[in-house]
Amino acid sequence: MTNLLALIESMSMLGVSWLSDKREENMNDAMILASWLAGEFSSFKQTLDNPRIHPHIRIFFRPLPFEFFEGIGFYSEQVYDYDPWHPHHQNVHRIFAQGDNVFVENYALKDKDLYTGSGSDLEILKTITPESIELRNGCAIIFQREGDKFVGQVEPGNKCLIPRKDGRMTYLKSEVEVTENIWISRDTGFDVDTDEKVWGSTTGLLKFEKVQNFAHELPKNCQIK
Repeated sequence: MTNLLALIESMSMLGVSWLSDKREENMNDAMILASWLAGEFSSFKQTLDNPRIHPHIRIFFRPLPFEFFEGIGFYSEQVYDYDPWHPHHQNVHRIFAQGDNVFVENYALKDKDLYTGSGSDLEILKTITPESIELRNGCAIIFQREGDKFVGQVEPGNKCLIPRKDGRMTYLKSEVEVTENIWISRDTGFDVDTDEKVWGSTTGLLKFEKVQNFAHELPKNCQIK
């Protein structure tokens, strides 16, 4: 009986150790993804290949202070190179590990015009507060590590809703691939009633290369050791 109890205790301790190791691995994946995202990305090379169908787009992922989410956070801004003061997209993101995945939670800015330029101007970035954002329910991107890349999709359920100017309501499907220096994505919107494609790229995936690295701006306790 004593030997059996010892075996059970040993197995239990191994289980706790395995869970601890797995949790640490998942946290490390979240920090790796954060360090790969932190930067400015440019579609310039894709634009050169076919400027008629691929305008030059720049995407900024700028780290937020640790205190903002008590964890890893970003402000993101997507702009056409010829019109940087009228962003196409502005969001705030919280990154965290959950299970075997890394979640990138998405938040909208209540008054996004106040924060235009935060991607390139740290003084504007400092004015963003937790009170100035609201969660975009159903819009988290769930990433899985696949070797030297992360592959992500919007969370299941078709709950990430995006209204159109014509009054139609659509739901978002998003495909994303991230490596240390590359961001590849495609966003597509579908009618909530008919599942008909309403908007999105007709020329395939958009590919961006990192041209500035902001990983050094990540909070020290969120950087890869």
